Amino acid sequence: MTDAALFRHQFWGEGTYELAIEVGSTDDAGLQVVLDAVWGAAGAEGCYGHKDREPDEQQTVQRTVASLAEFGHLLGRVRLPSGELVVCDVTAVRGGGDGSDWLAFGVPLSALRQAGVEFEDGPYFRSAAADEWLAGIGLDAFREAAFSLGLIGWSVSGLTDSETLGGVLPEKRGMAYLLPSGGVLRYGAVND
Repeated sequence: MTDAALFRHQFWGEGTYELAIEVGSTDDAGLQVVLDAVWGAAGAEGCYGHKDREPDEQQTVQRTVASLAEFGHLLGRVRLPSGELVVCDVTAVRGGGDGSDWLAFGVPLSALRQAGVEFEDGPYFRSAAADEWLAGIGLDAFREAAFSLGLIGWSVSGLTDSETLGGVLPEKRGMAYLLPSGGVLRYGAVND
């Protein structure tokens, strides 16, 4: 198994490349539905609570809002489109600034680098390949659990909200967007 799939080999403090979802509510049931839809759409394997232990050194935990609250995150492994197995995590911010819960599914930057994912040069970490992959997860999840907004990029959770956007994709986008309109989820790729 490569280091990209090992929990202890990640620089967790460096941040994750993520799909951050504005759930659209603050109830546990709504967050659970989105959590299940995203985990399933990603094809994530396992569900663990400890970053300092490998999966074979700990018990699995239930993939629930209660487990998410207890551990502050949920961890698993997921396959990139390249076939490389990498660690992944899910975190939540309950009742964010806009009054909605946020759920973020991501992969640590260190795991993506170890898996050979390339990033653009510049002040921010950007990867068109990772954007497309996470957008696909968001599009699949939306079929199971509608949400208010999806943001894709490096540590993007809560950078804007659906109310601020008012249903309109920004013309210049430094991160990717998944914005619902009329029951259809529109993807706005990075263009700035």
